Amino acid sequence: MKLKPTIIAASLALGFAGAAQAQSTPGSTTGSKMGIDTSAQRAEEKALDAEYKAAREKCTQQTGNAKDICVAEAKGKHNVARAEQEAKERNTPRAQYNVEKAKAEAAYDVAKERCDDQKADARSTCVKEARATYDQAIAKAKAELASSEKSRAGTGGSAPKQNR
Repeated sequence: MKLKPTIIAASLALGFAGAAQAQSTPGSTTGSKMGIDTSAQRAEEKALDAEYKAAREKCTQQTGNAKDICVAEAKGKHNVARAEQEAKERNTPRAQYNVEKAKAEAAYDVAKERCDDQKADARSTCVKEARATYDQAIAKAKAELASSEKSRAGTGGSAPKQNR
């Protein structure tokens, strides 16, 4: 049973990553901050990858569309976790937008796979509804990004003005 060692390894990696993150001080400008952050980031990435592999391993036990749904869920969770990790590191409106985009894409991919269980017209309607939900989520995320960038630019933030 390979699943238990993988889960244990992922738990340990997350524990070490959390401890390393707790030791680094975000406001500190002295010393080699890069070394601590880089190793903590790598540890978190390895933990995310181990978690993803464990989730994919569970999917191999299933067949047919259930397996496809499981894989889409695993990929979606992995992509969202990576986007959240980047957002935590960068703390920018663009990084937060990327999190929301990853969530929308993950939900859309899973919804499309779930639609595959339906027949003809119902499937077509299901995919259209999933796409509409995806488009709404992306539009909302873009609006929040634009609002965030405007407020940063208006308050003397370091965000450059971008024409879109």
